[in-house]
Amino acid sequence: MTGTPVPSSMWGGRFSEGPSALLRALNDSFSFDRQLFAEDVEGSIAWANELGHAGVLTSDEVSSLVDELRSLTLADGEYEDVHSFVESRLRAKIGPLAGKLHTGRSRNDQVATDLKLWLKKACDDFDALVTALARVLAQRALVEAATPMPGYTHLKQAEPVTFGHWCLAYVEMLRRDLWRIHDARERGDECPLGSAALAGTPLNIDRNRLAKSLGFARATSNSMDAVSDRDFAAEYLFAASMLLSHLSRIAEDLIFFTSDEAGYAALPDALATGSSRMPQKKNPDVLELTRGYAARSIGEVTGFLALLKGLPLAYNKDMQLDKEPLFRTRALLAILLPALTALIGTLQLNRDCMRGAAGSPLLLSTDAADELAAKGIPFREAHEIVSRQGHHSSDLCAVLAKKNVYGGTAPDRVREAAKAALEALG
Repeated sequence: MTGTPVPSSMWGGRFSEGPSALLRALNDSFSFDRQLFAEDVEGSIAWANELGHAGVLTSDEVSSLVDELRSLTLADGEYEDVHSFVESRLRAKIGPLAGKLHTGRSRNDQVATDLKLWLKKACDDFDALVTALARVLAQRALVEAATPMPGYTHLKQAEPVTFGHWCLAYVEMLRRDLWRIHDARERGDECPLGSAALAGTPLNIDRNRLAKSLGFARATSNSMDAVSDRDFAAEYLFAASMLLSHLSRIAEDLIFFTSDEAGYAALPDALATGSSRMPQKKNPDVLELTRGYAARSIGEVTGFLALLKGLPLAYNKDMQLDKEPLFRTRALLAILLPALTALIGTLQLNRDCMRGAAGSPLLLSTDAADELAAKGIPFREAHEIVSRQGHHSSDLCAVLAKKNVYGGTAPDRVREAAKAALEALG
């Protein structure tokens, strides 16, 4: 077909027809990538300034572009993506000068830069939210350092521990989650802008200066990799999935602890629900949803890796599908982590019940075997003797105090560990 070319917002010069409604329904991403608006404006301001340094724009043109970019606000409308939205709004305000902003730049390096800016902020959110939860657990550990409860293996009562020790087990998991997100942020702290479509911009751009102006530690080293790299996004999703797996374990423990059968704790009324049928019910919906969202998060990271695993260099449109899992995950953590932090901070312990269960003669069997071994009886023989005897009367507090090894459940060790954790968490 021949005829007059039909220009699109950013790419339609060689086409004689505009995009069909079917194509637009499949192709357009503004409905979700509008979440990158602030980052797109931020990157565009930095690019305008760098175009000024390179002599592509005059100082007046740079000032005009930067002023108008800063005045833009997000609005509804039918746009292909957030980049075309920004350019269209600029064109409506300042005319052809808006088109100069795209000189030497591609949507490929533009979106890669936007996404990394967004991910750095998402990592900061992750850090703050996880730290808040870890601090609440460490604070409860300090207060409950000597509160006995049964410890479990295979979901069978094993040996006495303290509730404070249980809290600190999850603090350790959360601290690993924090280390993971810090490492991911460091690896991802490099700027793709200036890589253009895949081969690098032809302009005399100082990419290190550009990177620093956007708060990045450095510029990317290879333009083909830069526009197609989504490792930072994958690592964020993995770190979030690992975090949610830990949160799911907390949830499972607390569902059991607050069950009628265990009765070690009660959920705060403000963070539980009731039954429309059974008046006595107090349901752990926050905890059950935590387990459910942990399952979804595994699907998010698995799907993301499947999306990437077969892509040839460099950019491919498949990558448009990289954003929604990220947006969903960040939004989930922003709601779920504060809810769990509040729930754990206000969890009501039934200390008498916990102590009674922890002092069961069966839970003191290991200590009895250790006592025989201390008298010179080989432990395997002591184990058999205690197994046949079946009843033991060791003092619970004394049993706990013996576990004074570094990392153990002795109350003094738990207090020491809780204070160290609070100091490390800031």
